[in-house]
Amino acid sequence: MKINREVLDKIAHLSRLEFDEKDAEKMMQDMTAIVDWVEKLKEVDTEGVEPLTTMSHEINVLREDEIKEHLSHERALQNAPQKDADYFRVPKVLE
Repeated sequence: MKINREVLDKIAHLSRLEFDEKDAEKMMQDMTAIVDWVEKLKEVDTEGVEPLTTMSHEINVLREDEIKEHLSHERALQNAPQKDADYFRVPKVLE
């Protein structure tokens, strides 16, 4: 598939890129080479090959959830610059 100027302009618009005419020509050549390489991958026989979900064979080790002591309201609010009885006070961000 050849990347033409129309396709390049659309990709540039979507990705918020700008290039001059010289750079656009090089970009079209590079993108065409990339697309051609990906098209070549379609020729590879993948019969019987399981899809990968990750590149690592390591297994994530998770710990069990344990209920532990939590902060009291008083302790959590202890160093707050602004607070009331039960909550942190923050500046208003929405009108």
